[in-house]
Amino acid sequence: MGLFDKLAGWLGLKKKEVHVLCLGLDNSGKTTIINKLKPSNAQTQDIVPTIGFSIEKFKTSSLSFTVFDMSGQGKYRDLWEHYYKEGQAIIFVIDSSDKLRMVVAKEELDTLLNHPDIKHRRLPVLFFANKMDLRDAISSVKVSQLLSLENIKDKPWHICASDALKGEGLQEGVDWLQG
Repeated sequence: MGLFDKLAGWLGLKKKEVHVLCLGLDNSGKTTIINKLKPSNAQTQDIVPTIGFSIEKFKTSSLSFTVFDMSGQGKYRDLWEHYYKEGQAIIFVIDSSDKLRMVVAKEELDTLLNHPDIKHRRLPVLFFANKMDLRDAISSVKVSQLLSLENIKDKPWHICASDALKGEGLQEGVDWLQG
């Protein structure tokens, strides 16, 4: 069976499975982004805030995703660390229109990146500066500056401006993760 698995991998027939942690403050659009990334026949019409966490599995052209959608409400953020060891990539979602909580998002990101289960691993981190459709949204460049992303030297990272409701900017992020 191992030979067939290797052959399927060489031929591009076997999809690599990755465990992705989707994190960010509550109301940033994490669940909406995950829903839009799923194949259209698997998407949900009504999105409700995640309480605790949910696990979503779906496939793209070259990857099979298992996404842990973690609630961003303050009382649940301590639970994030229980899933860090399983994570192979991180999607961190920021509400780019919520300037007041940008400091809180930065604090949570710093805590995440300095956690012992994350700190010494070269996990790719994809940032979605979400809700770009809103009038008060700041650019992804400004979000990057406010979160001090330029200080992340030990992990590959990328930021995309996104509008999860329309799906804009999401494919760019997934393409970066797959690359």
